[in-house]
Amino acid sequence: MALADNTGCAKPSEEFPFPEIIELNVGGQVYITRHPTLVSVPGSLLWEMFTQKNVRSLARDSKGRFFVDRDGFLFRYILDYMRDQQLVLPDHFPERSRLQREAEYFMLPELVKMLAPKLSKQNSLGDDPCQSDPEELSPNTDATRNLTSTSATLPSAVAGGPGGTVTTGTGAASTDVRRAGFITIGYRGSYTLGRDSQTDAKFRRVARIMVCGKTSLAKEVFGDTLNESRDPDRPPERYTSRYYLKFTFLEQAFDKLADAGFHMVACNSTGTCAFAHDQTDDRIWTSYTEYVFYRE
Repeated sequence: MALADNTGCAKPSEEFPFPEIIELNVGGQVYITRHPTLVSVPGSLLWEMFTQKNVRSLARDSKGRFFVDRDGFLFRYILDYMRDQQLVLPDHFPERSRLQREAEYFMLPELVKMLAPKLSKQNSLGDDPCQSDPEELSPNTDATRNLTSTSATLPSAVAGGPGGTVTTGTGAASTDVRRAGFITIGYRGSYTLGRDSQTDAKFRRVARIMVCGKTSLAKEVFGDTLNESRDPDRPPERYTSRYYLKFTFLEQAFDKLADAGFHMVACNSTGTCAFAHDQTDDRIWTSYTEYVFYRE
């Protein structure tokens, strides 16, 4: 159709009903752009919407802006692509797969190809800890299945007999699976301290040790001692903060991390204090502490 080329500077009329400047409401986010931008890719959904003559068929919000019921945040990248047919994403962009789904919805096949996983990189998935989209491969692909099976077998070496660690593997595969990454251990605990500060504090049992980090790393380190009931079926290359350990000894968690080649790089804690009883000076300290571990 020649309509998209002839309406760039046209004013609204019966033949060309769209103005030069168009306001869009995409999922609650307001965008203002030119009509030629929206029709720059023939055959796309936006091209179909803004080359038709029946403007009344398009949905509008309460302020008269054209409404599109999609992800308002990701639409900024769709609109950027419509301007010059180039894709520029921020470093470490975490929603590549979702943006690909938006590109499919807006019928932009070239953008879909740009966002599609590169099959040649499957074997190196996770080698770069700072890659922009570590979850771009589907959990059903062979590469991720291999990663899952490897992660499932590593904890047995870590927690097995003496000397069973992943740092002294004799095969090349044991070196390849040692990927860099962070794991954060968090716990909430309390202890009672009497008037005499020289006396030993009475520590209470730690209720639960939380684990935050990439799912594959957490499973590699903690194996069967990792409780996944709060976040089941989490893909290996996604992150979680809802796992916790089945044991309540911090030193045991530290040992497992050390055996897997991690070392502590940061620690922070917050706490509150209250009197244990009105009749005594004993005070109960409640704290939340996080330990950050990293493996190169």
